[in-house]
Amino acid sequence: MRKRLNKLLWNFGLLAFLGSVPGIVAQTSPASHVSKMERDFQAAMAAEDRGDLEQAETLLSTLHKEHPGIFAVDESLGLIYAGREDFLRALPLLQSAVREQPSSDVAHANLGATFYRLHRDAPAREEFEYAVRINPRNFSAQESLGRLSMDAHRPDEAAGALLAAQRLKPDDADLKLDCVTALLAANRVDEARMMLSSFPDSDRSARAQSLLGEADEKQGKFQEAGKRLARAVELEPSEENAWQLGYDFLRHWAFDAAITEFQTASAKFPGSKRLKLGLGIALFGDAKYSETIPVFADLLASEPDNAMYAELLGIACNGPLETTSPRCAALVNYAQAHPADANAATYAASSLMKHSDSEPNVDLARKLLERALAANPNLPEAQFEMGVVLQDSSDWKGSIPYLERALKLKPDYAQAHYRLARAYWRTGRKAEGQAQMELQKKFARQEQEDLRRRLDRITSLAVTVQP
Repeated sequence: MRKRLNKLLWNFGLLAFLGSVPGIVAQTSPASHVSKMERDFQAAMAAEDRGDLEQAETLLSTLHKEHPGIFAVDESLGLIYAGREDFLRALPLLQSAVREQPSSDVAHANLGATFYRLHRDAPAREEFEYAVRINPRNFSAQESLGRLSMDAHRPDEAAGALLAAQRLKPDDADLKLDCVTALLAANRVDEARMMLSSFPDSDRSARAQSLLGEADEKQGKFQEAGKRLARAVELEPSEENAWQLGYDFLRHWAFDAAITEFQTASAKFPGSKRLKLGLGIALFGDAKYSETIPVFADLLASEPDNAMYAELLGIACNGPLETTSPRCAALVNYAQAHPADANAATYAASSLMKHSDSEPNVDLARKLLERALAANPNLPEAQFEMGVVLQDSSDWKGSIPYLERALKLKPDYAQAHYRLARAYWRTGRKAEGQAQMELQKKFARQEQEDLRRRLDRITSLAVTVQP
């Protein structure tokens, strides 16, 4: 909702109550100055009305210097600066205006808008809340508070404010759908459905169909949800609607359908990273690992310092590949350039060892794992992979402490139990080796669950990526 809120703010400038001339007069003392102040202020307002903001600013700046502490002057000048997006100059003036007339809901709303545009969301919320306490019928303040609450992931509060705004403008269709969005985010599905039932021509509104699909999803009506989301794409083939449909396929593991949707949408919106990400996840879920790697590698190439893309590439490069993909070299390069990223270093080392046991690869894998363990000694996968590197170098005894630490950190680590069993056997500890093999059998089924966990992990990451 942040984009919509940016568009909404600074409607306040048109709504601001600047005070009457007698109000200015009452705040000053020497009677001899009254008529000149009145004329200058009226001239500034007239200049603003005809669009001559330079003249208005000049007159108001002079008034502000000569007669500080006048609400109408500070508010007017502050709004001129805000209208030019010079928010740092607007802020102290609008703060002064609030102190000078604390009972003005519009003044608080204007100050809230300025804080918001300066990315100071907490004080912005406070000002919007203050504005609606003073005047619950301040539509712009209620709407802005609702949108800001949604941005802050406070859907219940957002729904309250947006519903209050909607009662003031019941015919605003977009606002009604914003209310539904907040209600669904707050899991108030029945209220959302009731509001959607009164929405005119919902079958011809892409956004209404998308929201109905979300409501169906929350109530377990998955087939209906898919149909609604597909209808939204049909009505409005936007990036957002394509993403929602593809993501719905993903979370129900309908990977073939997700691949088709994301491929089509990515061709139409080549700049959308989340569509590419969705495609990569769908390919991974459909076990098309060799096709997954280039997608994630391209994303990492577009943002070489993005740890999430590196993790996704690491997961893909450690899938059951028949042959090595040269694009996995990007993962190794990232890990070398980011020594503090233990996950990436571990994935890179594992990929190197899986697909080539050449001496240079073994040496590089060991160095990467040393970095990983220095950055995060409590990462069980790093401890395990170091044990594997040592075993591949025939250092069975040296591998034992790493594998034991891996299992202490992750007791159901089936592969670590297997590797530790081999190390115990090789070093004459037969009984302990047999015990580890029994544990490996016990936890082997967990390995299948690991695939699901990886899919759940990368699917959850997808929602954090912007178009």
